[in-house]
Amino acid sequence: MLLFLLFLVLMLLSSFFLPPPTPPSPSQGAAQTTSAQGQNLVTDNVSVVEGETATISCRVKNNDDSVIQLLNPNRQTIYFRDVRPLKDSRFQLVNFSDNELRVSLSNVSLSDEGRYVCQLYTDPPQEAYADITVLVPPGNPIIESREDVVREGNETEISCTTMGSKPAASITWLKGDQELQGESTVEETYDRMYTVTSRLTLTVSKEDDGVPVVCVINHPAVKDFLAQKYLQVQYKPEVKIVVGYPEGLTREGENLELTCKAKGKPQPHRINWFKVDDDVPSHAVVTGSDLFIENLNKSYNGTYRCVASNLVGDAFDDYILYVYDSRAGVGSPQKIDHAVIGGVVAVVVFIMLCLLIILGRYFARHKGTYFTHEAKGADDAADADTAIINAEGGHSNSDNKKEYYI
Repeated sequence: MLLFLLFLVLMLLSSFFLPPPTPPSPSQGAAQTTSAQGQNLVTDNVSVVEGETATISCRVKNNDDSVIQLLNPNRQTIYFRDVRPLKDSRFQLVNFSDNELRVSLSNVSLSDEGRYVCQLYTDPPQEAYADITVLVPPGNPIIESREDVVREGNETEISCTTMGSKPAASITWLKGDQELQGESTVEETYDRMYTVTSRLTLTVSKEDDGVPVVCVINHPAVKDFLAQKYLQVQYKPEVKIVVGYPEGLTREGENLELTCKAKGKPQPHRINWFKVDDDVPSHAVVTGSDLFIENLNKSYNGTYRCVASNLVGDAFDDYILYVYDSRAGVGSPQKIDHAVIGGVVAVVVFIMLCLLIILGRYFARHKGTYFTHEAKGADDAADADTAIINAEGGHSNSDNKKEYYI
């Protein structure tokens, strides 16, 4: 026991007073770590979010009772076997055995980042390196636009900035369900942090009004980190004339009621009624967006136009008035559907053609024949008289003559 304590004291003195050996470069460390793993000693690199806990594990495949120790990037001994010489209570022993030394480091800060050394006191000594990378999550993204309200057809710019991250974050954009590409700039600050700004330029339409534009922050330390801004788009009115009365034909003596429906952003502040190429009838009544004309006659025929205006522009819709005779459409016979009649005629013609084809095939199979007694005796007779004599039954059966014909 006394020898062990003496050895421990010597190790502490060597770690504090002897100049530390130059740590290997990352590329050298990777090569040596591979060699150490191939021999006996194994460890892993660690990435940890600032303020959380990192765990370093020094593992030995086959240990011959050699001593395992863990050193910090300054080559100071953190743990020698299961003893902690370094007075930093954030380091805690998680597991110690002949084959593993596992140590946790709580409340990790940027100053803890670096290359930690696992040592195995064999002959020659073995080393493996664990790089601790500290991730610093970005600050809340700030989204801004060049103007709060944009007119349709105009171009606008939206920027999104996130500060104080490590490594630098990346920014993507979404407009509704559509992914857009912005232009990003990365700035490194004095404390090895990064500020990232992305600018998105887009031309808006009236369909974009109220659509969210989302700035999505991509960083290994955070998930679903975003900010959004709703587009405010001004657009000229959309106009539609609706007939309130009558429902059918406009006849002489009846009344006409039209309503001009208009919407826009901002809401139309003025709605006017006109008659194209003429004046609106003197007794027509205009009340806001409504036009009312009573006792129609044919002199009122023409195109009536509703014009709506807002700060963006003007828009209109037309209604063509045609006044019919007072009895137009009353008691008139129903219109003949010529398409239906044509279809019926075609079916009848088709059926007649089919019948003709069937009758023709029937008569073709039953051709006419004419058998007489002369014909029956003609094979052996020299003349017609002989044929009659030779016919079966002679003249006595002549009444049985049969004829088949068409």
